[in-house]
Amino acid sequence: MQRFRPLKRGWQLLKSSCEGAAKQVNTSASRNYSHGHNSFGLLFDIDGVLVRGRTPIPAAKQCFKNLVDRDGKYKVPVLFVTNAGNCMRQTKAEHLSHVLGVEVSPDQVMLAHSPLRMFTKFHKMCVLVSGQGPVEEVAHNLGFQDVLTIDMLRDAYPLLDIVDHNRRPKGCIPSSKGLRPIDAVILFGEPIRWETNLQLIVDVLLTNGNPDNDWSSVQYPHIPVLACNMDLLWMAEAKNPRFGHGMFMVCLESLYKKVTGYELKYEALIGKPSIVTYNYAELLIRQQAESLGWTTPVKRLYAIGDNPMADIYGANLYNRYLQASQVAKAQKQAKSGGGSVNPLAETVDDVPKMTSAEFSGASGVYGAEDLPDECSSILVCTGVYSRDQQELPADTTQTVTEQRIFHGHRDFRFDPSLTQPSFVVQDVKEAVELVFRREGWPLE
Repeated sequence: MQRFRPLKRGWQLLKSSCEGAAKQVNTSASRNYSHGHNSFGLLFDIDGVLVRGRTPIPAAKQCFKNLVDRDGKYKVPVLFVTNAGNCMRQTKAEHLSHVLGVEVSPDQVMLAHSPLRMFTKFHKMCVLVSGQGPVEEVAHNLGFQDVLTIDMLRDAYPLLDIVDHNRRPKGCIPSSKGLRPIDAVILFGEPIRWETNLQLIVDVLLTNGNPDNDWSSVQYPHIPVLACNMDLLWMAEAKNPRFGHGMFMVCLESLYKKVTGYELKYEALIGKPSIVTYNYAELLIRQQAESLGWTTPVKRLYAIGDNPMADIYGANLYNRYLQASQVAKAQKQAKSGGGSVNPLAETVDDVPKMTSAEFSGASGVYGAEDLPDECSSILVCTGVYSRDQQELPADTTQTVTEQRIFHGHRDFRFDPSLTQPSFVVQDVKEAVELVFRREGWPLE
């Protein structure tokens, strides 16, 4: 965890600013349906849960009738947590508003790259961004001040991108313009021209951020790489899953190792299933609860998703983190109170350890204040997962077979227990009904 400690201050600054903004909300307009001890929040995945591509899933619009009152105001904190990232929050919120028939605020949308706001030590660096859509605008919106896109890079160095013969320079060879050295690479999402992005990113990594230099693998590790969205597959309108950004990352990792013999290293892996994503989501849920006038902390989160290796794995991994935090907090209180710790009680060491990749920039400090008690995972069958699929085998040596392959990221350990959801339901409407019954809330 040593390499992530500089990010802790950025997290604390972000946390304080969000909490300060929440306290400024006028609570006089708070509604009277806060149920006190029944304090919970909902985390919705989008693709495969609410929509498939641009097509709404019928159950999605129905279920939101239970989540808003007659005035269209939300009864409970709701956050849309997606690994998509090639757009602005405002755009995604407008799309969801149209699909669901209720108003969705940009503050209720969390994209894969949203936690990059806390990575303040990179905000003044020159960063190369990869993806599609308004990536430059997205980067600036997150706090990055000096941004280069792949198109800017290929314009400055016309000879780098020549896989497509139609894009090769015609006539005389143009000279390179030269750019300031690149300090870090940020992968927002899958690009359109994979060959262009793969080639130029490898160029940048092998030249220490300056494509004017010769390739060299002597200086290793390379400049920092931060990646958002590790989904290998995702569900659109097609019958079968489509390649996601995780597949692009597999290609980049393979190319880099093939050329250099070294493993590509990531400064941070952001988006589900990393813990930092759920830490950030919990912070936004807490802010919503305060704006609703709730006087008790949110103690239970329900994460609803369709992808066992992103939504379910991530929610369960975060739940494990919460368990460890509770144990550490109890031990600390017992020691500070002068009492003795029960030797039979669970200890932090009893909770399975998590890798630095799984934290990916989270503080990693157990015992934090006001964390939820638990995060339950709910798997729907309208996306990547279907009930016809068999469960993954418990023996990890048997996971890489012709039919059953571990789809998680290379740097995440495979723990079969974390792919097992707390609940399996047919669709998102059943998921919301399940939560309301568990929390004792009336279904209207």
